[in-house]
Amino acid sequence: MKLDSAPISLSSRFQTELKHSTESDLTTAIIEPLQPIVVDSQKKQKSATAIFGTTFITIFLAEIGDKTQLSTLLMSAESHSPWVVFLGSAVALVTTSFLGVLLGSWIANRLSPKIVEKSAGVMLLLIAVMLFWDVVSS
Repeated sequence: MKLDSAPISLSSRFQTELKHSTESDLTTAIIEPLQPIVVDSQKKQKSATAIFGTTFITIFLAEIGDKTQLSTLLMSAESHSPWVVFLGSAVALVTTSFLGVLLGSWIANRLSPKIVEKSAGVMLLLIAVMLFWDVVSS
């Protein structure tokens, strides 16, 4: 039997059968091409700069024009002490972010990523339905 194709790898099961088979059995053999072994657990981790940049942009865009920013604007105008308001709001935002990271780390150690994603999706859908209901019922 002549093979004119690229090199191939025979599965270990087939190699064992090949030793004990006759030439007529070779026509039904399974021949597997060489393929690299990919292990999912060895995914590359993102660099700290990429994680920082993604987090900064996401939070920055989410916070622009929200009620926290409007509250600090009003407090700064009322108090005439913009730097004190800035320090107070900055410490508050850092504290809430720290609590979010701690809670996220705790959840990640106890639940699978799929459960976290599905739970977040369900919660966002629930919030959307509640907001829609509030608009419709008003």
